[in-house]
Amino acid sequence: MDKVLIERLLVYGVVGVHPEERIEPRELWIDLELAQDNRVAAATDQISDVLDYDAVGRCLRDYVANTRFMLIETLAERCVTLLHEKFGVPWVRLTLWKPGAVAFAANVGVRIERVFENA
Repeated sequence: MDKVLIERLLVYGVVGVHPEERIEPRELWIDLELAQDNRVAAATDQISDVLDYDAVGRCLRDYVANTRFMLIETLAERCVTLLHEKFGVPWVRLTLWKPGAVAFAANVGVRIERVFENA
């Protein structure tokens, strides 16, 4: 399975259960692996035949900026669903990092992986 990788996509959003977390958008990071058969794109050398990672990044940045969730688990799940619905990816592994959420840890996050059968 071929994969498109996006590492440490910087997004800003409101996510958290504590009142102080719900005031201002905070820095979040997203790591992505997206299934994509690259054979056609490799043969044609055309952007129209490949998963456009710039479009994926912009889509996620816009989505996170315009939503508010209590849990990073909810945000991560919604991002995966959005990627499937908008770009038709059949498989996604997404890690959502919330730096600074725990004072004694460099990072906390969640990782989810989904296989979509109707893709």
